[in-house]
Amino acid sequence: MNLSNPKNISFRISSIVFFIMILVLFLLNIEALNNNFFQTILILLISFILIFTVIYYFIRRYIFDRVKVIYKSIRRQKGTSEFIESDLDKVSNDVELISSERDKEIDNLKMTESFRREFLGNVSHELKTPIFNIQGYIHTLIDGALHDEKVNMQYLSRTSKSVDRMINIVEDLEMISKIESDKLELEFNNINIVALTQEVFDQVEIKAKRRSVTLKFEKEFEPIIVSADREKITQVMTNLIDNSIKYGKEGGSTEVRFYEMGDNILVEISDDGIGISESNLSRLFERFYRVDKSRSREQGGTGLGLAIVKHILEAHKQNINVRSTEGIGTTFSFTLQKS
Repeated sequence: MNLSNPKNISFRISSIVFFIMILVLFLLNIEALNNNFFQTILILLISFILIFTVIYYFIRRYIFDRVKVIYKSIRRQKGTSEFIESDLDKVSNDVELISSERDKEIDNLKMTESFRREFLGNVSHELKTPIFNIQGYIHTLIDGALHDEKVNMQYLSRTSKSVDRMINIVEDLEMISKIESDKLELEFNNINIVALTQEVFDQVEIKAKRRSVTLKFEKEFEPIIVSADREKITQVMTNLIDNSIKYGKEGGSTEVRFYEMGDNILVEISDDGIGISESNLSRLFERFYRVDKSRSREQGGTGLGLAIVKHILEAHKQNINVRSTEGIGTTFSFTLQKS
């Protein structure tokens, strides 16, 4: 018999007490038992029920009072009596389950805290560089360079670039904050993703020519209509194509492809650059994460572009993926809903 709950325990103890009581009665007064057999059986039955009831009450009360403390401790809330289980096996399972959930919560909190510290460190580092640049230029101008026509406009121009960089970082942070707090309003329209991509090609054409990068489609596509926020998807395409120019191979190419996938259109942006190592792929969409930190800052990126791309597509209920092989190139792919 399973002795994990009060009823079984009470029945076992009651049976032992009952048989001891019968044994004592037989030893003390056998003749009385023979003369009043049925009456004796009835008394014994009632006695057993009373013994069982009393023992059950006290055992259940004993278990309940102690288990209640356990449940209150692990649930950390008032009014837990309705959740309390008296079966000790189930209590053990509950404790193990809640303990496991609590361990997961602690692990998540540790990861969140680690991410928060890393994020704050990255933000301060990204802002510190342009702030120190601005400080240096202004102090130089104040110390007399302001009246030197050879350097004053040069320093003011550099100061302006540093201010622009700070503004870009703040705007990108504000964009991510809006998306994560569900305050980003999307305006869905029917847009021709092929024509939109050509517009982005035209916008980044000068950058591409500087690095001799060819921008092209895999083939000539008919108009493909998708339902999306035009401004936000333009930002997605601009960021991904701009990245392929910045970090792709000089003299290489960026190719855009479209595929039908049921109710969605798969968009792929590929380059033939140096590629990304497998160890970096999992963190590629983290805020401020850079594969090549020195080169990224030289190119003027904020380190938030891919994080914004990911959030925008998730706001469209879509996902973005990346595959890359070192020495061959990188491909970003995402889906958009057909109109």
